[in-house]
Amino acid sequence: MTCIVNGTIFDEEPDPGQCLRTFLRSLGHYGVKKGCDAGDCGACTVWLDGIPVHSCITPAFRADGREVTTIEGLGSPGDLHPMQRQFRDAPGFQCGFCTAGMIMTSATFTEAQKEDLPRSLKGNLCRCTGYRGIEDAVKGVAGVETAAPGKAVGASVSAPAANDVVTGRAEFTMDTHIEGMLHLKVLHSPHAHARIVSIDKTAALAVPGVHRVYTWEDVPRKRFTTAIHTDHLVDPDDTFILDNTVRFVGQRVVAVLADTVGAAEEGCRRVVVAYESMPAVFDPEEAMAEGAPQLHGTHDPFIRDPVRNILLEVHSHIGDIDAGFAEADVIHEGTYASPRVQHAHLETHGSIAWMEDGRLNVRTSSQSPSIAKVKLEYLFGLRPDQLRVFCKRVGGGFGGKQEVISEDLVALATLDTGRPVCFEYTREEEFTTASPRHPMALTVKLGAKADGTLTAIQVRNVSNTGAYGNHGGETLYAGGAAVMTYRCPNKKYDGFSVYTNTVPSGALRGYGMTQPAFAMESAMHELALALHIDPLELRRRNIVRPGDPLVAMHDGPDDVTFTEEGLAKCIDLVGEALARTAGEPSPGPEWLVGAGVASSLHETAPPTEHISEAWVTLGDDLMYEVAVGTPEFGEGTSTAHVQIAANQLGTTPSRIRLVQSDTDRTGFDTGAFASAGLFVAGNAVLRAANAVRDRILEFAASHTGVHVVMCSMDDEGVVCGEQRVSLAELVALARARGIRFTAARKAYGSPRSVTFNTQGFRIAVHPVTGEIRVLYSVQATDAGVVVNPAQVRGQVEGGVAQGIGFALTENYHVDAKGGMVNPNFRNYRIPTYADIPRTDVLLVDSSDSVGPMRSKGMAECCINPVAPALANALHDATGVRYRELPLTPERIYSRLNAYHSAPTGLST
Repeated sequence: MTCIVNGTIFDEEPDPGQCLRTFLRSLGHYGVKKGCDAGDCGACTVWLDGIPVHSCITPAFRADGREVTTIEGLGSPGDLHPMQRQFRDAPGFQCGFCTAGMIMTSATFTEAQKEDLPRSLKGNLCRCTGYRGIEDAVKGVAGVETAAPGKAVGASVSAPAANDVVTGRAEFTMDTHIEGMLHLKVLHSPHAHARIVSIDKTAALAVPGVHRVYTWEDVPRKRFTTAIHTDHLVDPDDTFILDNTVRFVGQRVVAVLADTVGAAEEGCRRVVVAYESMPAVFDPEEAMAEGAPQLHGTHDPFIRDPVRNILLEVHSHIGDIDAGFAEADVIHEGTYASPRVQHAHLETHGSIAWMEDGRLNVRTSSQSPSIAKVKLEYLFGLRPDQLRVFCKRVGGGFGGKQEVISEDLVALATLDTGRPVCFEYTREEEFTTASPRHPMALTVKLGAKADGTLTAIQVRNVSNTGAYGNHGGETLYAGGAAVMTYRCPNKKYDGFSVYTNTVPSGALRGYGMTQPAFAMESAMHELALALHIDPLELRRRNIVRPGDPLVAMHDGPDDVTFTEEGLAKCIDLVGEALARTAGEPSPGPEWLVGAGVASSLHETAPPTEHISEAWVTLGDDLMYEVAVGTPEFGEGTSTAHVQIAANQLGTTPSRIRLVQSDTDRTGFDTGAFASAGLFVAGNAVLRAANAVRDRILEFAASHTGVHVVMCSMDDEGVVCGEQRVSLAELVALARARGIRFTAARKAYGSPRSVTFNTQGFRIAVHPVTGEIRVLYSVQATDAGVVVNPAQVRGQVEGGVAQGIGFALTENYHVDAKGGMVNPNFRNYRIPTYADIPRTDVLLVDSSDSVGPMRSKGMAECCINPVAPALANALHDATGVRYRELPLTPERIYSRLNAYHSAPTGLST
């Protein structure tokens, strides 16, 4: 086959049945991404004779005699196509994994198509941005600013990798090829609960190209937890690399290693496994009942109550809950259910391992290479100097990559064979085997006096941790934040993290607080109506204020402080915005219109120890190198770290060279989760930059004989009194004396600050179809001193979009046997451009943070108030309370129909 790719003629024969996406990547065009391999997401979009196509569903042979253009051929960093420039300058990306496909699609738009983006972008998905940045990019709206020397903080500067992202040159995990690389695929369990009786490898090993078939007998028999925290003891060691008992549909049973993906898949099909089926339980309440099937053994030390399948239970109270309810004039009680939600980051999990100079190297898509390294050392008995773990750019995470679920198998295979090994999840594997959000059912009981003063808050939280514990305990503790937002002398929290024969649950944006926020904020709305008090006013009367303890589990001392009225300001801003802004008009007179609000808070680092070390060095090339272990996956910490360093060193972001997420080249870093990438790692960068600045000033003062207090840095050097000494001169003088301008500093996740936010919606609901349309969306956030306003707005917009998906469109369907039945984008339905409104993002002016430059991490918490605000708006519009997510049209319609048919309506 002969085709022209980006102006170069190729005479290459594709494999039988090969799609154009894999063919182009085999030629080295890695800007063509894999997001779904089903034609759903558009990450693989290329031009075929100038027409955009999804290359994952286009047979490679169709390129014969035709011209193919990929993102690399559209423009280069030095000669950007106009649409690439617009995506850079909007900015129209966060993680950047979807960006190539978005640009290749958008670059073909006519003016008419630009005015109809809901239709024009229907074939392209983005999980990060909330689409507003993409809309701005397509329409040429620029938001990026240039920062003056020493003035980087507060400016919407461009991401360091922006040019590489928009030209397809930014490397993601799988964007490489190593000679002799083998491919690994996994056979998954068809049973929810079974004991493996025997495994016959014979037929699999006979498949041409198959090298190894690994079973539970071929791997280290060491318990571990896939969850990532600095202190692994907070998570249960209840998992083996491969096990002889399977506890959910999709659990990995066998790993096959072969020359090609196809051979490995065929090897999986040829493995013969004999199972002894065992009783399974899928509902956590049933799992806790007497006589329920038992998932883990009574001898396992990590389980609180193995007979009742309870991983962990938490019981705490403050004050006298019974007295609080006795004192109440009004009591409200309701149970609120939140389902599983998948992260749906467009880059699937994956890792590549190889040996180099006797050391194991693992290139992986992770939110914490440092802790992944620690786990691999433990599993395979390696010394720290025998292993390197690193990340390139990561294509989204949202907590899903706060797990070690691909690194262990490639490490195993490479250590065994000495060959490079690649393991890349399919989209179906992401849905069926990676860790979604915990389903939770929360019963909230509130008592209040007639004036709205809360007298009692009681919460019972039953969390479905699935077959393994992962983040089950920590998310259960985090759920205690449900009772933290409001002042009340009497509080009680009972939580149960329960094993079931379902896919293990894990970390997802909001981390154990999103589900309780839905419950608590819905209950507060219902209580307000029962009291005949405006829901915003009820919140104002009861929210925590400066000086109040953030009381959840206990009333003892803690390390969380706030001194400003951040939450009150958020509530006021949203209330004012809803009062003055109607948003889009209602679609018609038959539609029901309502408004709703909800609030939340989030501590700016997890209570478990979070550590980061940063190194800053002034190089001989007069560039400042900042080395920090935090990966970049769209959360924007790379940009923030560069801005903080540039600000303190009196220079511009262009003078900062960033090295990140590589255990050979950076210090230890717990990882980018819980918004700690800014709050903790940012503090480490701040301290290291300040140390280098001080060393340069002290050296210059000594050289010039001027007191250091008379010296100041700028972009080119140091001014000492009336003298100026260039950086070049200082570096040369220091080198001659054997001195380097370098420093390392550590930061810890203590003390902590608090981020607050409030979300408001005005919606229209069709009473017949149950369709919801968002007429207006607004979120106010207390992010402290804002390092990069464009990034903060983008994070809030992305969080709101994910929250809308969680509340309205995303549905994780599980059949009677415990398996997911809709494991693809098309049927799971993450939001498209057409589903997401523009959100007004209002920033509260505050400076009470102990974060770097008094900033607060806020990307985690912005999702939390979205679902309850939508549910409250739906209640306001219809008079019907919906206490179970998602709020799908069929659920809305059926309840509305029943409400209008009942003599007195429905109150629950």
